[in-house]
Amino acid sequence: MNAGTQTHAVDLARSSVRELNATLHALKEGSNASLWRVANPGGLHAIAAGLDAPVTVEVDGPVGYYCGGMNKQATILIRGSAGVGVAENMMSGLVQVEGDASQAAGATAHGGALIIGGNAAARCGISMKGIDIVVKGSVGHMSAFMAQAGTLTVFGDAGEALGDSIYEARLYVRGSVTSLGADCIEKEMRDEHKAQLFERFKLAGVDGEIDPSEFKRYGSARQLYHFHVDNASAY
Repeated sequence: MNAGTQTHAVDLARSSVRELNATLHALKEGSNASLWRVANPGGLHAIAAGLDAPVTVEVDGPVGYYCGGMNKQATILIRGSAGVGVAENMMSGLVQVEGDASQAAGATAHGGALIIGGNAAARCGISMKGIDIVVKGSVGHMSAFMAQAGTLTVFGDAGEALGDSIYEARLYVRGSVTSLGADCIEKEMRDEHKAQLFERFKLAGVDGEIDPSEFKRYGSARQLYHFHVDNASAY
């Protein structure tokens, strides 16, 4: 830690999420108030949402909906489980959940990384637009629905309709897939994809522990989103 770094402790049993977020939103790049420890989150919603500074926020316990939503630059560490929409619409930075995540983790996120230590429920990565999501457990049904860009790496299994209506995101699954959604197919795992997987392993802190060849790759068949003039009457 740099010599000028300050550590701030916030107890949400004594202050509100609104007060916490207002203080974090006021931080500017270059501030020495770069480490925040949040106690007693108690499943409250929107903790550390909308940040735009290279700070670290450590949340000691479970969080509710939309923790880390719209994140830019910040590192948010959740020492527990997360509710619906963790890291939703994130632009950059890192959100890490030690436990499980509820539905729509990383939804619509444009960039940065989301690491989930446990399982993620339905619609993980829905409409993702560039984020890298790593789930060390399994994901629920309709994960990566309409996923446009980025990667979803799943160490466990995937539920029904994986990658339904997918565009150009890359999906890597180590375990079984209950079913693939519309226009999602298994694809060849080439050296470039194994290299990309290795980078995701490093991101999740498990490089050297898992073999990329244990994963299968899934992506778009590139049929669903093309307009075919012969089928114009059906549109």
